[in-house]
Amino acid sequence: MFYYIKSNWKTNILACLLIASELILYTVLQMVMMHFFDAAIQLNLQVFLSWLPVVVFLMLGVQGIAVLETVSTKRAVRAMNNHVRKDLYATLLGKNHQEYHSKDSGEYISWLTTNIKLIEQNAWNPFFNGFGEAVYVVSCCIALSYLHWSMLVVGLICAVITWLLPKSFTKKMEQSGVECANAEAEATSKIRDLLSGLDVLCSFGHKRRFIRQGCEASDIVEKAACKQTVIHSKARFVISSINLIFQILQQILTVVLAFQGKMIMGALVNATNLTSGISSGLSTIASTRMSFAAAKPYFDKITVHADESTAKTDIPTAPMSKGIAVQNVSFNYGEKPILRDMSICFEKGKKYALTGPSGCGKSTLLKLLLGWLPEYTGSIQLDGRDARSFTTEQLQQQMSYIEQDVFLFNTTIRENITLGETFTEAQIAKAIHDSALDGDLANMPLGLDTPVGEEGSCLSGGQKQRVAIARALIHNRSILLVDEGTSALDQKNADIVEKSLLNNPDLTLILVSHHLSPERKVQFDEVFELEPVRVAV
Repeated sequence: MFYYIKSNWKTNILACLLIASELILYTVLQMVMMHFFDAAIQLNLQVFLSWLPVVVFLMLGVQGIAVLETVSTKRAVRAMNNHVRKDLYATLLGKNHQEYHSKDSGEYISWLTTNIKLIEQNAWNPFFNGFGEAVYVVSCCIALSYLHWSMLVVGLICAVITWLLPKSFTKKMEQSGVECANAEAEATSKIRDLLSGLDVLCSFGHKRRFIRQGCEASDIVEKAACKQTVIHSKARFVISSINLIFQILQQILTVVLAFQGKMIMGALVNATNLTSGISSGLSTIASTRMSFAAAKPYFDKITVHADESTAKTDIPTAPMSKGIAVQNVSFNYGEKPILRDMSICFEKGKKYALTGPSGCGKSTLLKLLLGWLPEYTGSIQLDGRDARSFTTEQLQQQMSYIEQDVFLFNTTIRENITLGETFTEAQIAKAIHDSALDGDLANMPLGLDTPVGEEGSCLSGGQKQRVAIARALIHNRSILLVDEGTSALDQKNADIVEKSLLNNPDLTLILVSHHLSPERKVQFDEVFELEPVRVAV
């Protein structure tokens, strides 16, 4: 947490200076008000009127600084929230393919939305509030010592007790913070799954189940939040009770000193404000420490600081000149074997097809080549160099991957093809032609600038695959891995796309298909038929 406070020190110092200025000025106002009321008690009109403009000036000053402080604090919170999100994005980038996909995307959305709000609620707001109260407590102590040293002694004793009390609640708050974080992730995942399945539930007449499970998911979060509130409330009750006792003692002490003539009579009014300022301030500081403990689990999710990470500047690798050799490769998903002692060679520029029934490892082999599944035995070599010596980024400089379930960003067709890079119109036109996308664009008034909708919802399955193929072709990778990438195309367009890929002499093509007709098989240099691994009973 304090990493982000230090990293954004400029905005935070400005906010803290304004907070300190407001509260010190407010303390000065309290001291002036004592003399102001003392003059009123003494019925001294001349002194009363002389203090009046000072009081008005200080009041306006406090209000003006408060406005500036609110704006400045919000800007500081915004900067730290964005910094945390940036590091969360870097943390997600730092995960390998298996780690990333081990959690539902709903959980990551919760990290970047709900958790950020909880960090703001349990870390940033308490930090600024706690800092302000600390300044106010010190100011009040100085003011009370100015009035009489005994007032300061009582305030300091109260401070020590209030500072020590929260330690007994810290572990409980940390645990409740973990439970809240886990509950948020679980509920977000369940709600996302439920929303995605709304059509299924409606079509089978299970509308009540939708409401029931939605309420159950919501209650997961509410139950954890309620438990955290109960713990927090118990702690505040204990601390506030102790503060109240000391506040009463100080009020009694103020009256005694005033009647003994050791303090001006006006202090009877405003000394109480200073006393309660110390009590409430110390209570807030104690509460701040517990809030920090509750926020800790959200920061524990961050494993990479984007600004400090020495991310490898991957040296571009030369395009493959010989080929890929898969030697005695075995791979399991948990206890289930998928590939066993597989040996295959793919030569540069040649075209290959992988066929076989579901579960025989066709898609898995492509993911091994991409470096997404590093936990295999045997070896995979590119031009004689072990694939494990390459980073995932270096492997992907060589390869493009087209899967059956195509993902498109919620932007235009052009952006989905170019991914924000700059290409010539000739390059774009060639990619569109070779992917058989030109016929679709001719029927779209906006052409390449046509929005595709969320996850490509405005396009048909075939159109989405053609956009994905154009995206792969324009980025000019020397190896193209296609996992049923033409399955949604009609035969005419599938033939056009495959012909374009098969006729590219510089492209090494590895295509996965469940079924290949004899006519299509002869178009490939080699067809590998994979079989499921047989497990001995």
